[in-house]
Amino acid sequence: MAPPKKSALPKPLPDGFILTDTEKKKWRLGTIIGQGGFGLIYLASQNIDRPVAADTDFVIKVEYQTNGPLFSELKFYQRAAKPESMQKWKRSRKLDFLGIPTYWGSGLAECNNLSYRFMAMDRLGTDLQKVCERNGGRLKKANVLQLGQRLVDVLEYIHDNEYVHADIKAANLMCGYRDPEQVYLADYGLSYRYCPDGVHKEYKENPKRCHDGTIEYTSLDAHKGLAPSRRSDLQILGFCLLHWLTGSLPWISVLKNPTQVQEAKARLIDNLPDSVQQLSVSGASTDEVTEFLLYVRTLGYQDKPNYQHLKDLLASDVKGRLDFSGPQGPAGESNTKNPPTREKKAGRARGPAKAKPSPAEVDDEEHEETKPKPVPARYKRGPPLPKPQSQQKKEVLPAVRRSERLQAGPVHSYNEEDSEEEDEEDEVRPRPIPARYLRGPPKSPEGQPKQKTKCEWTGRKTDDLTVTSGRREWLYMQRRKPEWANCDIKSPAHMDYTERWDERLLHEQQSYSQQRYKHRDSTGQDTGPSQTRGLMSCFVVLGAFLLVVAILVHLN
Repeated sequence: MAPPKKSALPKPLPDGFILTDTEKKKWRLGTIIGQGGFGLIYLASQNIDRPVAADTDFVIKVEYQTNGPLFSELKFYQRAAKPESMQKWKRSRKLDFLGIPTYWGSGLAECNNLSYRFMAMDRLGTDLQKVCERNGGRLKKANVLQLGQRLVDVLEYIHDNEYVHADIKAANLMCGYRDPEQVYLADYGLSYRYCPDGVHKEYKENPKRCHDGTIEYTSLDAHKGLAPSRRSDLQILGFCLLHWLTGSLPWISVLKNPTQVQEAKARLIDNLPDSVQQLSVSGASTDEVTEFLLYVRTLGYQDKPNYQHLKDLLASDVKGRLDFSGPQGPAGESNTKNPPTREKKAGRARGPAKAKPSPAEVDDEEHEETKPKPVPARYKRGPPLPKPQSQQKKEVLPAVRRSERLQAGPVHSYNEEDSEEEDEEDEVRPRPIPARYLRGPPKSPEGQPKQKTKCEWTGRKTDDLTVTSGRREWLYMQRRKPEWANCDIKSPAHMDYTERWDERLLHEQQSYSQQRYKHRDSTGQDTGPSQTRGLMSCFVVLGAFLLVVAILVHLN
């Protein structure tokens, strides 16, 4: 039979299948509870006489014998993670816990002419990636710092045993099955022996190995094709801490292009500390992670890190057990309820697009929209000036009562021809008024109405009957519709003053018309007050002239 493809998952083994490891210990397989990149994970038990219980403490990872990841992981456990060596190291560091799963055995098996490799380990719980997704991509800052300190301990141990992990990420961090508060760094399929027999690997870039690892977190050394080193592990950890703290990374949007990811990471490292500090979110500053990455940047390819100093940089006032509930925002809400920022649709409002307001701000905006807008100062003493004759349109003024206008505020509309000018104003201009209804102040050379303290009648009279007729028509329309269109009347006192002014103007016009009709001559021509005064002046001059002539004659 042809050997199976290396990238294919192995065919499942029968339920209850018995495996024998290299130390002759027997293991019974139960149900499949998960799968990795190239392997399957089974529940397992050392009691082969009965089915595997659902609450067993062991699992067995199975892959085809020809696959490489499980072989690399197995070699790591056999060389670096023996239970007795881990216990000795914890006592020397006075640690109660070290987050490395316990290795219980391994071996080979045959089934249906297929060769398998297996490894028995402690059973673990859910991974941290699911916890992050449940909390909107973020963890509480105190938990991030505590996780960072614990992972520094794990990295120090495996580095002291000549290995680097090279694939630190939330999906490879597993909570304990019996104690979910304990977190383990699992999956050593990409682990690398960077210092075999105490000799560090040389700095040598290999283009064929560029961008190895998980693209979101892999180190700049891996992007260049270098073999993983201790500073690579620490840089990967720094990227993970930043992601768990802020919920994102600057290169998340370009993950499909490894070169752009590499450039974004290089910019982040080169521009420290500002590049990380500006990623801080409410209630979770990035100062500790910034200092962590700054220290890692000072390390050489073969330098040994100061692990205690790194733990001190991540020190937190919060101690005790981990709390995997979601971080709280400034309003006391979990980050999962905060939607991503979106720009507003382009509208008539000026200024750049702003972030979408919170629900409370939306309620305030809706409440404000129900209130009438204040009337601009230039419209408080009369209607606006008419537009040029070419821009005026025939419109019908709405018959709105004065009291309704006081309650509803000014009536606004907009013209499509003036859309560009209206985009520069927050409120819409009032509707233009036909010329026959206007009695506002005259237009200044700049095109703006002259400012007056109050409306006054100049008392000027004219002999033009056409204008008089126009005044009458205007007064007639004003009496039927006493308000000006689009003009907000502020108070009843102002209303009374307007009505008294209209009555006075009407009385003056009527009196003036009566005087004109009284001074008509026999020919029917208009002999108004100006003509009467002219005749009287002529009589006075003629009388004076005759008086002077009479005096001269008498003297002679």
